[in-house]
Amino acid sequence: MSLKPEVKALLEAFANNPVPPLEQLPLEEARKGFEQSAKQMSRAEKLVKTEDRKINGFNGEIDIRIYTPQGTGKSQLPAIVYYHGGGWVIGNIETHDALCHTLSNEAGCKVVSVDYSLAPESKFPVAVEDSYLAAKWVFENAAVLNIDENFIAVAGDSAGGNLAAVVSYLAVERQTPSIAYQMLFYPSTGFEFTPSYEKYGEGYYLTKSTMNWFREQYLNTPADTQNPQAAPLLIPDDVTAQLPPAFIMTAELDPLCDGGAHFAMKLKNAGVETEYVCVPGMLHGFLGMTEFLPDGKKAIKDASKAFKNRSSLKPVE
Repeated sequence: MSLKPEVKALLEAFANNPVPPLEQLPLEEARKGFEQSAKQMSRAEKLVKTEDRKINGFNGEIDIRIYTPQGTGKSQLPAIVYYHGGGWVIGNIETHDALCHTLSNEAGCKVVSVDYSLAPESKFPVAVEDSYLAAKWVFENAAVLNIDENFIAVAGDSAGGNLAAVVSYLAVERQTPSIAYQMLFYPSTGFEFTPSYEKYGEGYYLTKSTMNWFREQYLNTPADTQNPQAAPLLIPDDVTAQLPPAFIMTAELDPLCDGGAHFAMKLKNAGVETEYVCVPGMLHGFLGMTEFLPDGKKAIKDASKAFKNRSSLKPVE
């Protein structure tokens, strides 16, 4: 397989500047390293206004950051509740600040980025419940936030994509809030090691061993791997049919690629309107590597266009 020049250059840079794998670092060092790397890999264009707030989570207050496009005044806007990636263990609203800035600006919507509780201090299902409560808070406070309650989407990348899918599931099960759309970027959807793990689980940025470590930190017991609140691929078929329309984007050179594709097929088979895109030649996390991978910028624009097209549709009376 011939790599795109920019991908080859990035992988060579990683190889020439080796750092210990995340699973071999002290936890706080791993988190700080990821945050520093995120700032180098993508830079926020300050095109939208931001506001930091605290809301009630499952076990106490959590932080959120609200992004509002410039010049929108008091008009109600559609919104995206965004959950950052990082294996449920690392990452925060700062590591995904650039992505959320761009998404808000390109999609012309409010983005509410959620700093859910991380493992291993807060194991499954705390992050799930934090994420659900954040979506519910946005829905219940839509009028105050100048958000159109008829179009609130959930979105996330990697572990955040997992949480977005699970929040969509819980919203159906608990009959609130109303989620209009789900946008999942290279999501973790299950715990089976698929062929894409064997093909791209070493040497392509995200490794199989790091994913194993993330799972060990997040889950309590092996039984959690069979819980649909951890593995959306296990959501019952009758509930799957009630999930909101979806936009799912995977990266070709990603151990998680098969999982995202399988979830898209699960939704389609259940009759859920689903747009699936696999971006050729890209690595896991490429939406956060826009300083080095131009395809990341294009992908955010494509996802924003899909959001705008969906949010502009008239609701069925």
